Amino acid sequence: MSEPSPSWSGPSRGVVPRHLIRDRDAKFSRAFDDIWRSVGAQIVRTPVRTPVANAFAERWVGTVRRECLDQLLILNHRHLERVLKIFVGHYNQDRPHRGLGLVAPDGPPCDPTTDPRFEQLERHDVLGGLMHEYELVAA
Repeated sequence: MSEPSPSWSGPSRGVVPRHLIRDRDAKFSRAFDDIWRSVGAQIVRTPVRTPVANAFAERWVGTVRRECLDQLLILNHRHLERVLKIFVGHYNQDRPHRGLGLVAPDGPPCDPTTDPRFEQLERHDVLGGLMHEYELVAA
């Protein structure tokens, strides 16, 4: 199993985050915002007293918990980081069945309805068989 590329959008990938959407919790200090501004991101704070404004972040956290973390026993912080790195790579690169037009957010474009090569698929287990990834077998 190969290590997925870092899924965090950063200068190493040539993509700089444009926005950081966060709530108004006091745990986010001015220094926190300054770090994000230093990379060129605009800080967008959710409106006051609107808990549903965090819907996208809450949906992501829920997805990670349901599809990954609730199925595993996490041993320590390093183990958690490794599992999350693998899951995020899988989530962004190898889930075309969940993406628009059967294309994963960071994956190559594909169309299984018109491409006859899709009959030559090979399955790889990820995180001990918790998830499966598929790729074309070389002809």
